[in-house]
Amino acid sequence: MSLMDSQRARHAIFSRLREAIPATKRVAEPDVDACQAEHAANDVTRASPIIDRFIERARGWQAEVIETNLQEWPTTLAAAIENKKLRRVLAGRNTWLAEGIAAALPSTDLGWYDEPIDTFKPVLFAEIEAGITTTRGGIAETGSLILWPTLDEPRTLSLIPPVHIAVLRASELHETLHDAMRAQSWADALPTNALLVTGPSKTADIQRLLVYGAHGPKQLVILLVRDKVEA
Repeated sequence: MSLMDSQRARHAIFSRLREAIPATKRVAEPDVDACQAEHAANDVTRASPIIDRFIERARGWQAEVIETNLQEWPTTLAAAIENKKLRRVLAGRNTWLAEGIAAALPSTDLGWYDEPIDTFKPVLFAEIEAGITTTRGGIAETGSLILWPTLDEPRTLSLIPPVHIAVLRASELHETLHDAMRAQSWADALPTNALLVTGPSKTADIQRLLVYGAHGPKQLVILLVRDKVEA
C-alpha cells in the first residue's frame, strides 16, 4: 500500500468513527490558537533569542550542545568524536549529512546503516559506540529534538548506541511542538514513528531516583548548526 493509499484509508476510518458518535456527545475541538496566544503572553522568556532558549533547556536535560555552522560542522563533528574517543560510529548513508561525515571521519571508524536489523544486530549492540542522525527540528519550549526515522535512519540508530549525536539546523527550531507541526504540515504526511527526544535516556522507576542511560543512550550530543541570522 502506498503512502497516499494509507492516508486515504486512515481518513476514511476516522470519518466513520466521527459519524458514529452522536452530535450531542461530540467534544468541541480545543481553541489551539487562543491557547498558544495565552501561552506566549505569559512566557516572559521569549524576550531571549529562540536559539538561546533551546540551548538552555536542552542543557537542563543533560544534553551536550555544540554550536557550529554550515561550513564547519563536519570538522566540529570529527572533533567531538575524537574528544569522546569514539572509534565505531554509525550513520545513515542517504542523508544530507552523509557527504560531510564521510569526508570528516576515517573510513575505519565510520559505518553505514545498510543492513537489516536481523543480521546487523550483533554489531549494533556490541560494537557501535555512537549513532549520528539528522533531525526534523527542535522545540525551544522544552529543549527537545524532533526525529523522523526513515529506512536510512531507523529508530535503532538513535536508540541503541551509548552515544547519540544529532545534527540540528537552527533554521528548523520552533517555539512549541504545535508550531512545528503546523510549519511542517504534519497533518499532510504524518509518519508511523515521529519522536521527541529530550536529553539522554532516563528513568525514575526505581525508588523515584532519576537515572540516565537506563534504556537508551547515556549521552546526547546536539550539533547545533547556525544556518540563519538570529532574530
